[in-house]
Amino acid sequence: MLGIEDCLTEVMAIPGALDAILIDQTSGTAVGVGGSRRTGVEQSAAGLSETLRATLDGLATTSPSGTVRISDMIITTDSGHHLLRPLETVFDGPLVIYVRLDLERSNLALARHRLQALSSRLITT
Repeated sequence: MLGIEDCLTEVMAIPGALDAILIDQTSGTAVGVGGSRRTGVEQSAAGLSETLRATLDGLATTSPSGTVRISDMIITTDSGHHLLRPLETVFDGPLVIYVRLDLERSNLALARHRLQALSSRLITT
């Protein structure tokens, strides 16, 4: 079982990982940060949380049951891949792990696989 800091360390070990944020999805605040990025973290966490929430709401309207569950979300921009993965673990609210990946050095399949494996091992202590 992993704690938050160990989880972020393992996320940053993913080939091509540039930075990572563990986000409390309910409040949109950063619970932990990995990598060298230290500026704009709270704004990024809030925006990423809102992006995931808006996507869930939009997809739910197209679903016959009115609900949908996202396993992960990939956004590709000109500066990198951005991967969001909601976690089953509950802290003060549901958690989301975000990792920004280098376009040239990353492997999305490997990153998704590693985040899936990490999410099942994360504990909040």
